[in-house]
Formats: sequence, structure tokens, C-alpha cells
Amino acid sequence: MSPRRSYDQYCSAARALDAVGDRWTLLIVRELLGGPRRYTDLHADLPGVSTDVLASRLKDMERDGLSTRRRLPPPGAAYVYELTARGRELLPVLHALGEWGAPALGELRPTDAVRAHWFALPLLRGLEAVGAGEGLVEVRLEEGLFHVWLGGAEEGPLYGDGPAPREPDARLAPDARTSGALNRGTSTLLEELREGRVAVTGEGPLAKALREV
Repeated sequence: MSPRRSYDQYCSAARALDAVGDRWTLLIVRELLGGPRRYTDLHADLPGVSTDVLASRLKDMERDGLSTRRRLPPPGAAYVYELTARGRELLPVLHALGEWGAPALGELRPTDAVRAHWFALPLLRGLEAVGAGEGLVEVRLEEGLFHVWLGGAEEGPLYGDGPAPREPDARLAPDARTSGALNRGTSTLLEELREGRVAVTGEGPLAKALREV
């Protein structure tokens, strides 16, 4: 393992950047907020990262107490990476970076990779701002399905790829224009819900609350 690089500045921001300032580190955190991931899964959802750089960043994150590696019991018998409590504390940092970076998104470029679950964190911010309560929400985009846990997920995953693992408390289906506007920060989920541009289905309290905002 390479020695830890440091700015050697007695400043909390500099200390934070010692741990997460390298390219790809915060994006690995973004992926691990969705729960334990295998190395191959991380590599598939971080297009552009080399295998050497990904392995190096994961080792650095483990050394710095941001993540751990554990072996799944049989029949899985694979290693997975997951965030520690210290690593999960980076969620507000990613929220702030996402809000700050939203105006720079612009339109999707031909060279831009995209994954449905990359919309999970902006959507969580929007759902929390609406204040509709807690529950499991399944979201359908043109890019695919994902699900998010709203509230109460202090230790478990915040989101996941694919259909919800159980009957969701609400299902959302924003159209392409709406999901783009929410990603870029040019509109809010509250505005889109009130304008009827996000289809909400489900009979639970969360779905009803989202329809009545």
C-alpha cells in the first residue's frame, strides 16, 4: 500500500481532502451508499476508472476507516466492500456537492455515461424537502428502475438498483424532461408533483402524501 499523501496543513478541510480528495473516492462512496458492493459491480458502475486505480482507492478508503471489506458466506463466497459509520457521514458532503454541481450538468452529452441509480441522491433530497414521511419508494426512469429508502436508513442502504425488494410504499415515474430538470436543479420535486408531472401510484400513506402535496 502506498504511503498516505497529505497536504500537511493544520486545517480540517485539508485533512478531509487528505482522505477523500483523490479522484474517484467520493464516487466510490456514492456507490457504497447503496449497500455492500463487489469489486466487479463497482467497476461496472464507475465507467472510466481503471482496475488499478479502483483497487488503490478501495485500499486507501479501508486504511482511512471509510470502508471495510468482508467475505460473504457460502454460496456467495465473494468479497464485498461497504461503508463504515465514518464513511456514511459523507452523505451530507455528497448532497452539498450534488446541489452545487447541478447547474453545471446542462444537457446529457453523447460522451456522458448514465445509470438510473445516480438519480437516487438528488431524488432523496427532493423527497426530504417535500416532507412526505418515511418509506420505500420505487422509481422508474427511461434509464431503468431503482428504489430509495426515505428516512430511517441510518445503517442500511439508502438506495438500490432494480425493483424494490418488497411492495413499495409509493411508486414514482417522472418523465425525461422532469428528471432532467430535477437533476439540474432548475425545478424541485415539490413543483413537479404539484404540476402533475410525476406519476405517483400506491395506496399507502406515503403515496397519498405525495399526491396531496
